[in-house]
Amino acid sequence: MGSLPHVVEDCFGLLKLYSDGSISRNPEVPCPTPLLDDDSVLYKDLLFDANRNLHLRLYKPSSSTSLEKLLILFYFHGGGFCFGSRTFPHFHNLCVRLTTAFNMLVVAPDHRLAPEHRLPAASDDACLALKWLQGQAAMHGKNVEDVDTWLTGVDFDRVFVLGDSSGGNLAHHLAVKLKAGSMELAPVRVRGYVLVAPFFGGSVRTKSELEQPCEAFWNLEMYDRFWRLSIPVGSTLDDPLVNPFGPCSQNLAEVPLDPILVVVGGGEILRDRLEDYATRLKQLGKKVEFVEVEGQQHGFFTDHPFSDVAEKVIQRIRDFILDNSN
Repeated sequence: MGSLPHVVEDCFGLLKLYSDGSISRNPEVPCPTPLLDDDSVLYKDLLFDANRNLHLRLYKPSSSTSLEKLLILFYFHGGGFCFGSRTFPHFHNLCVRLTTAFNMLVVAPDHRLAPEHRLPAASDDACLALKWLQGQAAMHGKNVEDVDTWLTGVDFDRVFVLGDSSGGNLAHHLAVKLKAGSMELAPVRVRGYVLVAPFFGGSVRTKSELEQPCEAFWNLEMYDRFWRLSIPVGSTLDDPLVNPFGPCSQNLAEVPLDPILVVVGGGEILRDRLEDYATRLKQLGKKVEFVEVEGQQHGFFTDHPFSDVAEKVIQRIRDFILDNSN
């Protein structure tokens, strides 16, 4: 008789991959944060892809009497491609904060999770979410009854994308796929991308990865584990899905990009990698801003969206949106 399956990857006891390829998940939400549910924001869930059973959550300011000219912000959550949902309290709370801070309609889509669905599944799903919005926009003014009422009158021409951690990775790949002007989404137009501590990697370690491989919670081994669980079987950390400037990655010099804002904590393991990412894009002539938040570690924005530090980041994002809305 063969030996029983044994655990080959274990993420916090919440996700286990076994030697026979089977997977077990603990249904417990790995976030004890209380759910914020006040009167400042209204929200509801919608199905955006029936084939994959994918949902999104819409948020709108309760104080808004009309959605006319309300800009749209897509929020892609983190979780190393292996965890996360629009229903997780810390992601929900951040979306509430973003809705009130920017007075925008916020769209928070789910995506399929690895290792059950390895990359590029999450990237494909992120694109599907934007295609859903395109479908809504295409029906606007024609079949009003088919358009969700919360989208009636919004400004489909001024859409922004914000991704945090692995969601920031998704935002990057959306920017590259859609290119400047996002013509394939017409009449929807994406005006800019905000990447908060985007989850990138590479076989060659950076200085901050070597000299500071541990934060208060996260460490480099955890990051490597998420990559092993999420990238295609047999791939490496230089896969283009992981490393935007890897040896096999697309030459971004040839890709016109919409403006990008990169935000990273100064105490993050990925700090140098993300500065290098922004620097290389600037050298290629792309419109990129790089913001380092002194002393902060991975997750500071998502975990504490109402902190003074988060307020400063929100102000930078607000400026970025205003600068690129016209």
